[in-house]
Amino acid sequence: MAAVIDLERLQRVLELQCSCCLQLFAEPVRLAGCGHSFCRGCIVRYCADRPRAPCPLCRRGFELQHLRPNRELAALLSLIPRELRERLETQEQPEPCGAAACDDRSPAGRPGEQEEEIWESSKQQKITAETIHLLRKDLNKTKEYTSQIKSQIIKDFCCMKEYVERQERNTLIFIEQEQKAAQQKIEETIHQLTEIKAQPSDLSERQRCKGSPSTINKITLDEKLNVVKSAVEDLKRKLEILLLENYAHQLPPVQPSDSYQEPSVSTSSPESAHPEPTISSQFSQWADDVTLDPTRVHERLALTDHNRRVMVSSHLTAYQPSPKRFCISQVMCSQGFSAGCHYWEVITKDSDGWAVGVAHEMIGKRDKLGRTEHSWCVEWLGPKKQLSAWHKNQEMVLHKDKPLKVGVFLELQKKTVSFYSIADKEMLLHTFEISTSDPLYPAFWLYTLERNGSLTISQPNRR
Repeated sequence: MAAVIDLERLQRVLELQCSCCLQLFAEPVRLAGCGHSFCRGCIVRYCADRPRAPCPLCRRGFELQHLRPNRELAALLSLIPRELRERLETQEQPEPCGAAACDDRSPAGRPGEQEEEIWESSKQQKITAETIHLLRKDLNKTKEYTSQIKSQIIKDFCCMKEYVERQERNTLIFIEQEQKAAQQKIEETIHQLTEIKAQPSDLSERQRCKGSPSTINKITLDEKLNVVKSAVEDLKRKLEILLLENYAHQLPPVQPSDSYQEPSVSTSSPESAHPEPTISSQFSQWADDVTLDPTRVHERLALTDHNRRVMVSSHLTAYQPSPKRFCISQVMCSQGFSAGCHYWEVITKDSDGWAVGVAHEMIGKRDKLGRTEHSWCVEWLGPKKQLSAWHKNQEMVLHKDKPLKVGVFLELQKKTVSFYSIADKEMLLHTFEISTSDPLYPAFWLYTLERNGSLTISQPNRR
């Protein structure tokens, strides 16, 4: 009896029963986090194959792999005599309940696990509500930020439009003033000539002194107007290049109306001051609508105007990967021809170094136009002021001026390709005999990537 009393005293000092099964510990283990002890079998059943579970007593999380044997408690329990242990275990014990219950013999299953699931569900709902709140808050901030950006962009564009309109007014006023000044000088000259009409000797003397006033005034006016025109065209081109280089992939494409025709863009060089040829082409009946191929263009060349214009860009253009992409500053068209007659025109006045020609589809991505057996071209080198024809890496110098527009006439029945300068009249530059029966594609080469330049495919004027 004394041993039983000692056991009861010991239980009051130390907890010798598992809080799950309410029996003396069997193979006691300690949780690494909180230090609470349970029967190994009870805690394993409680976890029910969960990798992580809360402590049945304090709800602190633990993992089965972090269980540690409670050797001190096991040694203490081993000192209890067997008869006392059996008598204690056979005494009527209250049913385990709440989160501590884990006896798999209970018909209600594992209430602790159900409570855990309810707690986890409540926690998940709370996290979801907080996430929704944060997302709505971010959405409001995004709307507010977008509104601020739109307002700023509208303000910036208004300022630019006001500036451009102001410069337009000032430029038109300047031109009008120059026109009035020239007109006044011409009228004064006419008046002077009328006064001295009856005095031929005086007229000869005055002409020697003053020269031809009407000619001088006309030349002066032309020079001033050409300077203004070149400055406006240069500003327009710089704005276009800036937008293309920095915002080509951010801005949506603008679809022009049917009646809209994009004005030509030229540089401020003297050669580009000439107007575009407007004659009707004798080859217009064979004209083809050719477009540049985005998969066969160098990464430093940008395509615009519905893939009818190629221009040098100071940045790499984000094209899709293509095994056929040129490694040099060349581009080919998407359309190839294997029979019949075909004609297209290319505006060349906006570039100081270019080649226009045709090439076999299998031209290598490092092959230069006109330097292979199956490519033919005419080229212009601005620094040399030289026009040449190239085939199989052989050059034929063409002693002609730089064409502002080049027409290409492909006659596959005769196996020839001819190049024309389109100016006041169509002038033949050179004709090649073609030595292949494979399809040929229009191809172009912009020689330098250090300067801004462009080539534009244009529709010929029909007769």
